[in-house]
Amino acid sequence: MKTSVLTALAVAAAALASPALASDPTGLWQTPTNGGQVRIERCGQALCGTLVTSSHIRANPEVKDQRNKDAALRDRPLRGLRMLSGFTGGPTEWRGGSVYNPDDGGTYRGTITLTNDNTLRLRGCIVAPLCKTQTWTRVQ
Repeated sequence: MKTSVLTALAVAAAALASPALASDPTGLWQTPTNGGQVRIERCGQALCGTLVTSSHIRANPEVKDQRNKDAALRDRPLRGLRMLSGFTGGPTEWRGGSVYNPDDGGTYRGTITLTNDNTLRLRGCIVAPLCKTQTWTRVQ
């Protein structure tokens, strides 16, 4: 009897601990465009994200950030490029960050919402309501 009660308590504790895992957006994420993968990690008190690979990088590992609106930055490589920075908050939504889009060279205000362990929504806005939302899926 004591063993089954302890087992039930352990299962309940594990179930209560699961949401904490859901609120951790760090890891490798697949984007819906260009076969991109972005690694999200903690940068101090904020979240940041770095481009790991994409169809452009796989085709040419030396591909540059050619569409950047700042001409001085057009020679930097896309691989390892910081795309997300300054997101704070949690446990399921982070705001106040910026999203860099190498496809158009623009930087946008953003929000990251973790909808479950393996899915997040990234929203980037020029000015609300001029926003675009993508759904990313966890790779690791």
